[in-house]
Amino acid sequence: TGFPEIFDGRVKTLHPRIHGGLLGRRGYDDAAATAAGIRWIDLLVVNLYPFAKTLESGASFADCVEQIDIGGPAMIRAAAKNHAYVTVCVDPSDYPALIDAIARDDRSPALRRALATRAFRHVAAYDDRIASWLEAQDALPSALHALPADALAPLPEAPPGAARFPDHFTLHLKKIQDLRYGENPHQQSAFYADPDQDLEAKDGKGRSLARATQLQGKELSFNNLADLDAALRCVFEFVLPAAVVVKHNNPCGAATHPDPAEAFRLALSGDPVSAYGGILTLNKPLSAETARAILDSKVFFEVIAAPAIPPEVTALFQPRRNLRLLSLPADWAGSQPPGADCRRVQGGWLFQDWDINQTSEWKELVRPPTPDEAAALRVAWAVCRNVKSNAITLARTEGEGIVLNGVGAGQMSRVDSVRLAIQKATRPVAGSVLASDAFFPFADGVQLAVDAGISAIVQPGGSIRDAEVIHVAAQKGVSMIMTDIRHFRH
Repeated sequence: TGFPEIFDGRVKTLHPRIHGGLLGRRGYDDAAATAAGIRWIDLLVVNLYPFAKTLESGASFADCVEQIDIGGPAMIRAAAKNHAYVTVCVDPSDYPALIDAIARDDRSPALRRALATRAFRHVAAYDDRIASWLEAQDALPSALHALPADALAPLPEAPPGAARFPDHFTLHLKKIQDLRYGENPHQQSAFYADPDQDLEAKDGKGRSLARATQLQGKELSFNNLADLDAALRCVFEFVLPAAVVVKHNNPCGAATHPDPAEAFRLALSGDPVSAYGGILTLNKPLSAETARAILDSKVFFEVIAAPAIPPEVTALFQPRRNLRLLSLPADWAGSQPPGADCRRVQGGWLFQDWDINQTSEWKELVRPPTPDEAAALRVAWAVCRNVKSNAITLARTEGEGIVLNGVGAGQMSRVDSVRLAIQKATRPVAGSVLASDAFFPFADGVQLAVDAGISAIVQPGGSIRDAEVIHVAAQKGVSMIMTDIRHFRH
């Protein structure tokens, strides 16, 4: 440009010889370009300053501000606007196709337009990340310690939740694949992932279905992915080896056991009829022994997912060519899903925190649970918060393991969920424990449970009839635990 970088590099590409070279119209602006000493630029490749990575590293406010790129987005927008003459590339995953086009001297307008579209979306996502971060600052002036104290007027105090959920929220998603159809054949469907949360992202981390590697089987469907999400939410509630089977978004089988193969057998035995065509997930690497136990069961599963499935285990499933086998990233266990939980509603979106890692002091009423009851209550409680509300789960110890022994899901009244869980039990109800995702509004559900032989109950409490509920449990000496935390899952 003939002009030096200034302000510690803050100004270098903002110059007419750069932007003129990108924005000039060939065959129309040639004379003006020649007079100004501007040469045309036909190809622009830009990697923006790594603002997101800097932010995630925990850098200071001032350091994050310095990683806000100005010249890069300006050049990208200029080239994308003038894509009739200029090719712009912002994504390294597009490099191979671009290199091939250059080698073939392919000057296709369609290619330039497609790349320009990606460029505008890229800059929009970049700017939105910055805007969301700025909006989330509770004390902006004090953070700008590098500026004079009077550089900005004081901001009004942020309302509760403002930092977590800003006034404006923009979704920027990457399409992973088109799906055969949605929940039903007449609905079109596609799978999108958060930016940098798929297999192509070198720095991707945390729980993302897009980071799972499909080792074999048919393409995943809309319902497969929805059920897989529900199963993985549940199975990673446990530290001990665990297996969870999900059907229609609800766990129908779940168990923990020191031996992963036995955890699978126990989970399957909880409801072998509903397990047919379900989703099986495990929270530990899939061993050959566990694989043989799955194959020996003769049960058809749509999807099997587990961390770190080795090639020799994958080979065991090859005769079942349609079985979808997924290997999960090793960092899935102990990590959290990125972002927030959300749901589409007509005309808008609902956002909330993920319902994970909620801890509380359990209040023991009537009597303390026995060690076996306490262990079973923990399993029942973990599964219950992953069942569609109103949710009731039964569990009991089985040797060294704990098995789900009945589920009442999605009923309009809690007493009906209790009744359904008891009806679905495949083992004796007597001696089992029960978990409820919300309080009992009346004593009828607890009466039904204690009459069936339930020995311990865990529930949030908080009903105006808690005293009646506790009284019913006390009459039969049933341990009653209250957590003070509700876990609706609608």
